[in-house]
Amino acid sequence: MPRGNRAGGAMVDPRRPVLVLNDVTKTYPNGRDALKDVDLVVPEGDFVFLVGASGAGKSTLMKLLIRDELATQGTVTLDGDDLARLPRRKVPHVRRKIGIVFQDFKLLPTKTVRENIAFALEVTGTSRRRIKPAVNRVLALVGLTEQAEQYPKQLSGGEQQRTAIARALVHDPRIVIADEPTGNLDPLISWEILQLLLRINELGVTVLMATHDADIVTALRKRVVALEEGRVIRDEVGGGYHRAG
Repeated sequence: MPRGNRAGGAMVDPRRPVLVLNDVTKTYPNGRDALKDVDLVVPEGDFVFLVGASGAGKSTLMKLLIRDELATQGTVTLDGDDLARLPRRKVPHVRRKIGIVFQDFKLLPTKTVRENIAFALEVTGTSRRRIKPAVNRVLALVGLTEQAEQYPKQLSGGEQQRTAIARALVHDPRIVIADEPTGNLDPLISWEILQLLLRINELGVTVLMATHDADIVTALRKRVVALEEGRVIRDEVGGGYHRAG
């Protein structure tokens, strides 16, 4: 049975994979294998923590998902599209299926909260009459309606990250990829950001979150995919940050 609605209203089918990595290896020109024989299936509506030490392969995996890099071998499929076989002209369309949230927010300092979010639609040629209601919708979702006309320097760190999450959501992505989204925030604000990502996931948006925050991962008991030296060493539903036992 499909469950829930994505933020834009489409029904969610948890049996349908949004992301599939099949036997993926990524070897850099210096001969180092950043990823080795990785298999991963992320169904629609899943919430996955991606964990591992620095250098384990998390960043490389995320670069493959947004097609900043291509796999040396194996296939990376996003919403049915084999990313390696995509014609260049189709890359922007597929990237719009992904919302990306960074550790350092990457907001434009000369634009207001509203303008930062709207910019994500403007660059794709979305009509102005569609942009305003879409921006208002995500502002309400992340609790920033009252801060819409403020600039990033007027916001707290948590508000800046909420703006970044709203920007990631405004084009109704199939999956949100969050790269250490709480890395620059204190513990209390980190939990607020996590609660927001969980609410977004409950609306049916698939979430893949890379994190070093063991407390958050262990407390929430979601699916945990652990990388070590480029290999998946654990894929556990309801797991903690560290392997049990």
